[in-house]
Amino acid sequence: MPASVVSVEKVRNSLPTYKRDDFDQGLIIISTASTFNSIDILNPNRMNAAEIAESANMQMHGLTGDQVIERADQILRERRSREREQAMRTLTRLEEKQAKANSDQQQLARFSIDNARYYMSESPYGAPEPVIDLEVTNATDKVISALSLRGRVISPDRSQPWIDEQFYYVMPGGIEPGETLAWSLAPNRFGPWGEPQIPSNAELTVSLEGLRGAEKQPLWDSPALSESEVTKLERLREEYGGVALSNVE
Repeated sequence: MPASVVSVEKVRNSLPTYKRDDFDQGLIIISTASTFNSIDILNPNRMNAAEIAESANMQMHGLTGDQVIERADQILRERRSREREQAMRTLTRLEEKQAKANSDQQQLARFSIDNARYYMSESPYGAPEPVIDLEVTNATDKVISALSLRGRVISPDRSQPWIDEQFYYVMPGGIEPGETLAWSLAPNRFGPWGEPQIPSNAELTVSLEGLRGAEKQPLWDSPALSESEVTKLERLREEYGGVALSNVE
């Protein structure tokens, strides 16, 4: 039997019986301290007794059994402290990201779609042409040069929309803060908007998906949390009581 094992066994046998399980667990913790993040220290089956003893012997040289248990407890406390610090950093980052996305959504909501209407009109050549009438108000404090919109054309008696399309509109001259403007847009009659089966009683709803400023830059476009990020944030808030909330305004 290797001398290191004999030494460990000697220290172990010097302890009262009720402390020996704690000592065994302490050996595992000490022997795997350098690879804490990749080894399950609470699973003794990951290493056999000789490997544990060989790895731990150099680190526990000169320690009594009680000191081994105490050192293992200290390692665990330090690890939990590091894990908490990392968790708090992640919690703060996710809460800041969520707060920024919420703030940007509030800013976008200040640009309103006041009226939206879709209908077919006859062109000068007699062919039906789709028309989208829009009226919008810019209650933000920025000049807006372009809109990213999603239009849905639905009928009351139909579960699926006739049209569900994103479209983009660049506004000549832009729209100033506090200004209300109205336009008649002419989408391609050979695309979905020109579908002849769409009944005249179908209604258009338009939602705002994005804005661009005077320099064509995207405005208030911070992404929302992903599903996995929401799950992680909820778990961290439950575990740590939303401590990081005080750091986010």
